Amino acid sequence: MSRPPHHRDGGFQNNHGDFEPKSLADVLRWRWQAARQGLPRPPAEPIPTQPADLPFLHTNRGPAQQPAVTWIGHATVLAQLGGLNLLTDPIFSTRASPVSFAGPRRAQPPGVALTELPPIDAVLVSHNHYDHLDLPSCRALAAQPGGGPLFVVPLGLADWFRRRGIARVVELDWWQHTPLDGVEITLVPAQHWSARGLNDRLKTLWGGFAVFAPDCQLFFAGDTGYSRDFADIRARFAPRQRDGGFDIALLPIGAYEPRWFMAPQHVNVEEALNIHADLGAKRSLGVHWGTFELTDESLDEPPRQLRAQRAARGLDEAAFFTLPIGGTHRLPPRG
Repeated sequence: MSRPPHHRDGGFQNNHGDFEPKSLADVLRWRWQAARQGLPRPPAEPIPTQPADLPFLHTNRGPAQQPAVTWIGHATVLAQLGGLNLLTDPIFSTRASPVSFAGPRRAQPPGVALTELPPIDAVLVSHNHYDHLDLPSCRALAAQPGGGPLFVVPLGLADWFRRRGIARVVELDWWQHTPLDGVEITLVPAQHWSARGLNDRLKTLWGGFAVFAPDCQLFFAGDTGYSRDFADIRARFAPRQRDGGFDIALLPIGAYEPRWFMAPQHVNVEEALNIHADLGAKRSLGVHWGTFELTDESLDEPPRQLRAQRAARGLDEAAFFTLPIGGTHRLPPRG
């Protein structure tokens, strides 16, 4: 049996064009140009935040649960659907870094603290970069009262979790799925890459997630550049979406400048809108902005771009929106 084309000797690759790591010279060129231009510039306005509706988050469970998504910050979202609480790419640490004294620092605290979370049933980890896979956060979740959640991860990451004492983990290849109490969680392709250190680049897989529950269908892109993968995802799932596409898509809209460096791995706002259209999503929430200063655009630039480009396309605000950190968006139940 032939192996899938994204499986390569000793690692993985993207579906539509191999990822080619930038050289040290490219990194130095980027950082020199940014420093010369004074980038990123400070935000022109505060990143919006609001107190989380903790009573709702803790009681929104079981048969009467209303589908809802709460933005905690960066790519961390609490998704409540199918009677479950799911958490995407949890990072609650002060820095997105292998060390606590250096690296990108949070611009504001998580919208829901680890100790304030309702019981989490599953954690969806898109890939192993430090701003998406945060070990202290995962260990805290694994130790939650009543038992840890199921960690759903791409190929190659289960052993990483088990060696760190987190045993309830299942790893998936693209298009594979795992069931959880009547909810189906599928790993889907994304255009990105993986590494935790200097010698493990592309050794573990990356991806997004499609979650199918009776009351809600959710898509989480993880980190991604723009590719044909999203049209492929729509075609793949069309037979089970005859009453409309994903009820909510969690799409990255930040960490995109400069384009010559970031385009293969991070979409900009225009490309995020293209993904929204490619998926045929009913509505999308813009994430991956306003939390960690990773690239050259200001922390508050992505939602301004979204407002302008959404208007240029004639899209209603409800079609593709942002939330304050800590904000919750309630969804009409599917069907």
